[in-house]
Amino acid sequence: MKTKREPGHRIFVNRSLQLDRIKFYGFDMDYTLALYKSPEFEELTFQQVLETLIELGYPEQIRQFVYDRAFPLRGLWYDKFYGNLLKVDSYGNILTVVHGFKFLNGHEVRQIYPNKYITLDDRIYVFYTLFNLPEIYLIACLIDYFSSVATYVEDRTGVIYGENILSFRAIFNDVRNSIDRVHQRDKLKETVCENIDKYVHKNDQLPVLLDRIRSHNAKTFLLTNSEYWYTDKLMTYLLTIYDDDSKTIKRDWKSYFDYILVDAQKPLFFAEGTTLRIIDPNTGSMKLGSYAGQLQQNEVYSGGSCEVVSKLIGSMGKDVLYVGDHIFGDIIKSKKQKAWRTMLVVPELNHELKVFHDKRELFNTLETLDTSISELLRSFDMTSNQGPDAVNKIKHKIQECTHELDMNFGLLGSLFRTGSRQTHFASQVTRYADIYASTVVNLVYYPFFYFFRAVPQLMPHESTVDPEEPMDFKSWGEDNESLPFDRRRSTFAQSSSSSTPHLAHKLSIQTHPDLPLHVTHDHDDDGDEDEDSAAADPDTDIELRSRITYTPPKRKIEQIANGNAEKKEENTSK
Repeated sequence: MKTKREPGHRIFVNRSLQLDRIKFYGFDMDYTLALYKSPEFEELTFQQVLETLIELGYPEQIRQFVYDRAFPLRGLWYDKFYGNLLKVDSYGNILTVVHGFKFLNGHEVRQIYPNKYITLDDRIYVFYTLFNLPEIYLIACLIDYFSSVATYVEDRTGVIYGENILSFRAIFNDVRNSIDRVHQRDKLKETVCENIDKYVHKNDQLPVLLDRIRSHNAKTFLLTNSEYWYTDKLMTYLLTIYDDDSKTIKRDWKSYFDYILVDAQKPLFFAEGTTLRIIDPNTGSMKLGSYAGQLQQNEVYSGGSCEVVSKLIGSMGKDVLYVGDHIFGDIIKSKKQKAWRTMLVVPELNHELKVFHDKRELFNTLETLDTSISELLRSFDMTSNQGPDAVNKIKHKIQECTHELDMNFGLLGSLFRTGSRQTHFASQVTRYADIYASTVVNLVYYPFFYFFRAVPQLMPHESTVDPEEPMDFKSWGEDNESLPFDRRRSTFAQSSSSSTPHLAHKLSIQTHPDLPLHVTHDHDDDGDEDEDSAAADPDTDIELRSRITYTPPKRKIEQIANGNAEKKEENTSK
């Protein structure tokens, strides 16, 4: 019987990954093991940052702002110079521009960004993480407020009031610093801990997952930027088991991990890192000096670097699967610096799947409209002076259909696309996340020998190939007198077997590379050489080899063939 995992339980694959090759499973905490509730946690952050801004001198009226979860979207770029929120595709082409709450039209966008294109430089800040959602919305609220209140005059790069200027860069810096201040003061975290069930999801499958990983001879480690006291509060809520009296601890959360590292300061952890210190779990204080021994279970460590920790635990890069939610700090850096296998947690994914499922007809309509343009233009070439009028009408329909599809995801559309165009965030997911899912516990629904197989991706030229369509053209490097491949190959086989050129000192030379007799191009193989099978089935190798279209160098074949003919003539004359 064929079974299929529910969409919400699935893991999606960008690069093939074999779970039985993974020896270490690493986990981030915030938004990975500890998934914050939306919009409750975002509203809490939003209100606390508002109070901090008022302390900096912002007007009291901003207390009237109300957080709207339908607006912010992670993956946006913020232009500090012009104060715009940008949704950008993987090539830097601008898809959507919002100034405050105003969506700019195409003409307005081109006045600011010629060619609707922008590069990622110092004036751009990318909102990578879900922690940025309140920040995105607050920046939009402030710019909209200063643009609409009569006492403020909007300039191209900021607002003027009296003799003062407030630039859009300054607004961003104030909000960014206020976000950091809220986190550093611990007031936000203390509020979460006081009412933890209001702000953090608890999943009963999480301890099951961690136990099953270790029961299959793999090790687990926790790697988080959070401080120990906060980590202890959240992980106790998620994993600690109590006796019936709900006071005596039956099983401590630390027993689910082989190694625990807090205060990691990612992405710095994946570069030079910081000093590795050991923490006393009873007091939360760090012991003096840098720790240099082996990492021990049930101990808690602070700081460190990926290089040092990898040596201490004996990991080799691709035998680590690290799970995190931060596309830059967790996924990109661990992939680039240490070649860790990566799993990205995308809590928004279930919403994306549901909308894409319910509105798939709109996406199919977009594809049909795109195809219809191609069909209309199929019969035109450079001798044509004017195209069909229907093309512009179809392009207008594509714009309307794209807008309708986007609005079903939210005010700023989908996290992964605008119409048929993928976003910058989507391109990073595709490039750096080996696998991704809406939650880490989706691993529970897969066996530990599972092979996550990436779907073959066709390039544009490959997707247009029709096996039934004739290909009447020459390949580059071939002339009209070239023999068919089967005759060319037979000539090569006869000539190479009947005669091999010899030097005067009777040493044979290799005139061309031979076809490999075993598999040499295996992009799915992450194992060590000594773990691989010694040899494959020879019958299978022959079958595969018979389908390889390798063409030996023609000049060498002709030289060998001519040499054989001369030798035969010489033998005949003798």
